[in-house]
Amino acid sequence: MTTEHPASDPTTRAAGADDVPTGPGAFEAAVARVRAGADPFEQARALYGALDDAERLGLLDGDIPFWPGMRDLLAEGYNVRPYPMGAAPRLGVPGLQFVDGPRGCVAGQGTAFPVSMARGATWDVALEERVGAAIGTEVRAQGGTFFGGVCLNLPRHPAWGRAQETYGEEPALLGEFGAALVRGVAPHAIACVKHYALNSMENARFSVDVRIDDATLHELFLPHFRRAIDAGALAVMSSYNSVNGQWAGQNPELLTRVLREDWGFTGTVITDFIWGMRDGTAALRAGLDVEAPFAQQRVAHLAADLAAGRADWADVERAAVRTLATQLRLHAGRTGAEPGPEVMACAAHRALAREVAGRAMVLLRNEPVDGAPLLPLDAARLRRVAVLGRLADLPNTGDHGSSDVRAPEVVTALAGLRAALPAADVVHLTDADPLAAAARAADADVAVVVVGYTAQDEGEFVDGGVFTRPELAALYPEPADDEERRVRDALFGATATGTSLAGGDTAGGDRADLHLSADDVALVRAVAAVNPRTVVAVVAAGTVLMEEWRHDVPALVMMWYAGMEGGHALADVLLGRVDASGRLPFVVPTAAEHLPEFDREATEVVYDRWFGQRRLDHLGVRPAYPLGFGLSYTTVGMALVDARREADEAVVVARLTNTGERDGRHVAQVYGVTDAGERHLLGFAAAGVAAGASMDVVVRADLQLLGAWDPATRRVVAPAGPVRLELAAHAGDPAAASVVLGG
Repeated sequence: MTTEHPASDPTTRAAGADDVPTGPGAFEAAVARVRAGADPFEQARALYGALDDAERLGLLDGDIPFWPGMRDLLAEGYNVRPYPMGAAPRLGVPGLQFVDGPRGCVAGQGTAFPVSMARGATWDVALEERVGAAIGTEVRAQGGTFFGGVCLNLPRHPAWGRAQETYGEEPALLGEFGAALVRGVAPHAIACVKHYALNSMENARFSVDVRIDDATLHELFLPHFRRAIDAGALAVMSSYNSVNGQWAGQNPELLTRVLREDWGFTGTVITDFIWGMRDGTAALRAGLDVEAPFAQQRVAHLAADLAAGRADWADVERAAVRTLATQLRLHAGRTGAEPGPEVMACAAHRALAREVAGRAMVLLRNEPVDGAPLLPLDAARLRRVAVLGRLADLPNTGDHGSSDVRAPEVVTALAGLRAALPAADVVHLTDADPLAAAARAADADVAVVVVGYTAQDEGEFVDGGVFTRPELAALYPEPADDEERRVRDALFGATATGTSLAGGDTAGGDRADLHLSADDVALVRAVAAVNPRTVVAVVAAGTVLMEEWRHDVPALVMMWYAGMEGGHALADVLLGRVDASGRLPFVVPTAAEHLPEFDREATEVVYDRWFGQRRLDHLGVRPAYPLGFGLSYTTVGMALVDARREADEAVVVARLTNTGERDGRHVAQVYGVTDAGERHLLGFAAAGVAAGASMDVVVRADLQLLGAWDPATRRVVAPAGPVRLELAAHAGDPAAASVVLGG
């Protein structure tokens, strides 16, 4: 028996419902109509009208019951195949087949690309769009229709454990790279933007309340989400944390007023997994459509809430229609032939991963040795190369949480250098003793020391206690039988001993210290003391404080978590086969005191506008390396050719001239400077320039990123009067060209 309500009355069914077949071909017929020009929302309402009440409620959560889902997670690990949500099999509605990211397709054995922060260091959105297309193809080959990997949270503090999943510290970088990833994925899968919003603390994400004023929120912490949505993202994932006293997964200000009313978003909003909402009915009223990834709270409580009048069928219909329309829009717009399993980590995708990793590496230091910069190395003159450090031969592509990609192979730094130098004696030492390493390095033509972090040091964090915390355990449905009770007991028992959500050991989280370990610092110093030709490659996702040792080495490269082809890419850069062209997507300060306060166990935190490069500017302190900084193997000059204002956008034309003897790449960066001296990145363009050649590049700078929040119109308004712009190679570039454009 169904509950009576208007949507189930045949006399009030949605327009077109009578034309909807009641069999498994109904969805495909609706897809064909949308493809032919029909409104996807009208077709979604018609499909909704053909469903019974149980099927309608089934659109609002995952399709796998909670305890069987947890059983499989414990047995297999996270996301080994797509998670289905919002399906209606009787009408052929396939559901949202969720596959996570962002460093690649986590289902199956996909291509492990460099982490997002590394890709942000390329400053090349066309390259990121190619990465998105490759990931989308692999997601599709695994049966996925929903990619949950467009992570755009602004890392207010570099200790944030999941900084590796985002692109940089400035809204312009985050927005343009998010938009590029969306464009690449969109022909294959629904692109989901996450974690909305203000999710940039890991250990406290289930308990922290982030306090923020409207101006700071809309001017700095939200523009990048809107940019990706405007580029075609059809889904948004809410975050775990609370915002101004209300959980983000049931926050009507964020989910309805901002997202739907201010921005006009018409897609689907899903929860973050398992603990992403505290009250399924309140979340439904607030604008949250789908509970992910299992049938959990709503299946246990929503029907009773509807019967008691605590929930409204109009809210059910609104959420269900949005989810159906999102599926219709994807399937009607999907292009290309269906890929097969052969695309997973195929040669073309691995080549792309290598290209991206090489382009991402940032050369921070390259001092003369024997009268010339140490890098690039001359392969023909290398007879003995020492590759040292505990990370030199460790497959290390990032954390082991929801973004983990199960690549079939990972090329380590040692393997990459050995492959690139077949005639040289490339020696390695697994012993961590600095004296032993120094002895091995002393007679080498060059010593490459690989230091930094692993998933033990930073990344997604779900410690064993999370599963049994009373306020979170209360979100689980009661086990229905002995088998489900056994799963519950196994879950609580496993997590009590330290098993994480991803099926591995508990690790990661927010960093407690931004320096290298004492062992890594001792290793660097010992090797540099005996070999003046020492290169240090740093594996990390964000800022590493290096003041105690960086001046002791002639060459320093930010290697990042460089993906499955990272070792080959490191060799490409060190040997000069590709230019060192990466640029920092964040500032590196000289001291932790120059950063905002950070308590990784905080229950309340206030976010203000002073973070990253803008905080150092505000304090009047010089960084170790500014935002946008990176050295090259050639010299590229930059001149301002033209600048004009077109409404809320500035169009800046820069002439790049390569005066060196090598082909190279350069990044033209445009900053806006307020009357108070606050500097905002507004736009950028990366380009390759042949040796001896010149070329013009166009940078389109978004002046709204220099604007102010207007509560009356509920929008950020670009400055009406003159704006001062800088065309620069990095933030605070003393050689920047400055121009003032009228209003």
